[in-house]
Amino acid sequence: MTIAATNTYNGKGIAESFEDIIFDISPEDTPLLSMAKRMTAGQTYHQWQTDALAAAGDNRTLEGDDSTFATLSPTTVLGNYCQISQKTVKISNTYDVVRKYGRKSEVAYQLMKAGKELKRDMEYALVRNQASSAGSIGAARSSAGMESWISGNRVLATGSASGTTPGFANGVVAAPTDGTSVTFIEADLKSALQLAWTDGGEPSVILMSAKNKAWFSGFAGIATKFNNVASNAQATITGAADVYVSDFGNHTVKLDRFMRDQAVLCVDPNYVGLASLRPMSKVELAKTGDNTSWLINAEYALVVQNPDAHAKVQNLGA
Repeated sequence: MTIAATNTYNGKGIAESFEDIIFDISPEDTPLLSMAKRMTAGQTYHQWQTDALAAAGDNRTLEGDDSTFATLSPTTVLGNYCQISQKTVKISNTYDVVRKYGRKSEVAYQLMKAGKELKRDMEYALVRNQASSAGSIGAARSSAGMESWISGNRVLATGSASGTTPGFANGVVAAPTDGTSVTFIEADLKSALQLAWTDGGEPSVILMSAKNKAWFSGFAGIATKFNNVASNAQATITGAADVYVSDFGNHTVKLDRFMRDQAVLCVDPNYVGLASLRPMSKVELAKTGDNTSWLINAEYALVVQNPDAHAKVQNLGA
């Protein structure tokens, strides 16, 4: 066999083979951030009020009787601190203009990435067990997350021990403490939904991690089945569900990549919002040399308009 003396192993000036596209499969879904109503905050500490009707009971009055007046219950004031989240981009002017694969402007590409990353960071803060904090000169403010807000309608998972959710008190929301981790069972979900319904909530969305979604799809009411198909067509095996029908309504089940395995959240979208002191924006910073600098930030607080409209199952994750 005779081999050509000139080939790709010793030749020079060969052009590279390079795909002119950037492949990024990073997830961008932010379920709680997307469903939250948009509000406006006027201070770093954002407040709102809740109220409740008196319990229903026997109400019979004598004919012609004089009226008596009970002391009226005041509203309850809740609040959360506005948290600042940010991303920065700094690119040399040379790198921005040289020819690159997959994008023309490095600044534009990195700003697009930073915006998506900031939304993911916000979702992370909104759904987790973060406490609220006023911060200080040397410490950042924190907005309490959804998992921390739900203290009244919480269900300690069957078989778990300890675990607390102090909730809102004295102007702040404390972080929950975890107890023994157990598996997610249907009875606990039903109990949580009933608690919210009893208080008047309609938790039509259930948020959970991938681990708990796997347990959810194995609930007795959700059978893995083999769909009937024509003899010449492929079959579909269904072993999961995205809608749960309980005695208390229909509930859309959503995966949230940023939730902890320790909790499942039952959310009433009518009573959750995002109050922005400064909505997400990008600002070009002053030049300090032969480069371009940008800041993308947002200042926001999670508004759980009435914590009793929601519920959670705590101490999961086994």
